[in-house]
Amino acid sequence: MPPTAPERLLSVLAAFDHEHPALCLTDISRRTGLTLTTAHRLVGALTRWGALERDGAGRYHVGLRLWEVAALAPRGLALRQVALPYLEDLYEATHENVQLAVRDGGEVVYVEWLSGRSAVGVHIRVGARWPLHATGVGLALLAHGPRGFQEEYCAGPLAAFTPYTVTDPAVLRRGLAEIRRTGVAVSDRQVTDDALSVAAPVRGPDGTVTAAVSVVVPHGDGRVPVLGPAVRLAGRGISRALGWRPGG
Repeated sequence: MPPTAPERLLSVLAAFDHEHPALCLTDISRRTGLTLTTAHRLVGALTRWGALERDGAGRYHVGLRLWEVAALAPRGLALRQVALPYLEDLYEATHENVQLAVRDGGEVVYVEWLSGRSAVGVHIRVGARWPLHATGVGLALLAHGPRGFQEEYCAGPLAAFTPYTVTDPAVLRRGLAEIRRTGVAVSDRQVTDDALSVAAPVRGPDGTVTAAVSVVVPHGDGRVPVLGPAVRLAGRGISRALGWRPGG
């Protein structure tokens, strides 16, 4: 079945990503599979609305109108605005990389990142995605997700990024149970072999875990016993600011 008009329009927006933030019309046509004529028509409509902007060299960029719309998303910029004071406090307490993320299907999406002083390799930026099982924030979100979803995720293929990435479903299930028991998730060298992430859940008004906050430090730092309570406190602070009340 050929793509519908809305699907073609969305495919133009989907052509842009972190590796391709600026595209000429030919690039858009090639990446979407649309003819030049169709791409030109759709790009023109998106540009007039403000979803795309054209620079002096004739390349297109994502426009500010989309940023304005994205600010209305409760799990995007709105969440970031509420969480930022607590993220800044966590950064001041640790001076390490601080992250805030939400779940989208089987992936974690980062909505805020404060860069720390250490040289630890963090392959993260706002809008980046990683599989849930490989990151601290992802593990925190997976551990508190629906049980059916957890079982489906654990049964699926678990990609490995380092020799330390957990790819055994039984080991992952035990780890998720421990996260629920302690309230803290630790991802040790699962994305890069020099980084360790300590994360905690963030709850919405009804108590459902809607996000996760983390600190990323060099492996072997030895501060996990100290970082755990600090990250958990930040998660509780953001949760309260979102309207969650313990025991409510």
